[in-house]
Amino acid sequence: MIADTEIARAFESTWPAADYADVGGFRVGRGAGGGSRVSSARALAPGWDADAIAEVAEIQRRWNEPAMFRVAEADAALQEALAARGFRHGRPTVVMAADCAALAAEPLPRLSTFDIWSPLAVQREIWAVGNVGPGRQAAMARVRQPKTALLGRVQDRAAGAAFVAVDGPVAMIHAIEVVPALRRLGVAGWLLRRAAQWGQEQGAARLALAVTRANTGARALYDRLGFAELEGYGYWTRDD
Repeated sequence: MIADTEIARAFESTWPAADYADVGGFRVGRGAGGGSRVSSARALAPGWDADAIAEVAEIQRRWNEPAMFRVAEADAALQEALAARGFRHGRPTVVMAADCAALAAEPLPRLSTFDIWSPLAVQREIWAVGNVGPGRQAAMARVRQPKTALLGRVQDRAAGAAFVAVDGPVAMIHAIEVVPALRRLGVAGWLLRRAAQWGQEQGAARLALAVTRANTGARALYDRLGFAELEGYGYWTRDD
């Protein structure tokens, strides 16, 4: 789905599904509450079989999960095949990446960020408020690559949390959440810079993330920090 093979590998491995099934050129994820990314099916190669779309949906039904595909914006053929079978496009999302060295070059305020594994209760509480509940936290626990949980602090208070993991030269950051009352104080930017520093320590050269196109505030921050858009995708769903 993502043309950049290093980013594509890290995108999948740093937020894995509970189970997978392969059918007709598609890989189907069982998310078990881990969010749309791991509860969707994606094409493994251009040679997918349109007749397998119904089988994918049946697997998802058996798993008690919605019929859902994750489709690259450039994949017009799969979009057309899904539309013909009653699927609708939603939640356009973009993958972005930045150079770890550039992000890590600016010093962080003292005691502003920490990397901790396993996550502290306060990090889990911050995630829970931001709808990163037990299912999504279980996805973090399943990651086999080097990983850590980030804690951001401001005004002597726990203010933000994020999860980052590394696969080869790419660090992926997920679940960036800042306490609502402590937003616009720089915490999200500190978490991203700390992720880049930690990623460098693990041998990563790039920090990548996914953000919905509708999240203009986050995208503006990522633009300011030097993140560049790589490509986009969306979720195609159907009421079954």
